[in-house]
Amino acid sequence: QVQLVESGGGSVQSGGSLRLSCAASASGYTYGSYYMAWFRQAPGKEREGIAAIDTFGRPTYADNVHGRFTISQDIPENALYLQMNSLKPEDTAMYYCAADRVNKYLLPAYRYWGQGIQVTVSS
Repeated sequence: QVQLVESGGGSVQSGGSLRLSCAASASGYTYGSYYMAWFRQAPGKEREGIAAIDTFGRPTYADNVHGRFTISQDIPENALYLQMNSLKPEDTAMYYCAADRVNKYLLPAYRYWGQGIQVTVSS
């Protein structure tokens, strides 16, 4: 069982930056044994995977955020991060972190999900 809690969202102007955090608590398995990812969902749109990180720390990014967003994790702190730079209005969405013991890459099939946090980018 894994509990995930996102923080760090908010409102920012176009071109600005935000850093999202996801605090994870896991029972039975250590945090470092989970595959982690960030997803987002805008109103009226499907949930999309934007960044994932495997158990070796290797990242995967969606094309529309590659070069602007960076996923990282602090295993001793059980924390996942998403540094978002050069934000655009189209990045406005609810952002979710997710975890699974199986690598789901950017597919929205992860077993555990946070409650989500809003990011709003104004032009």
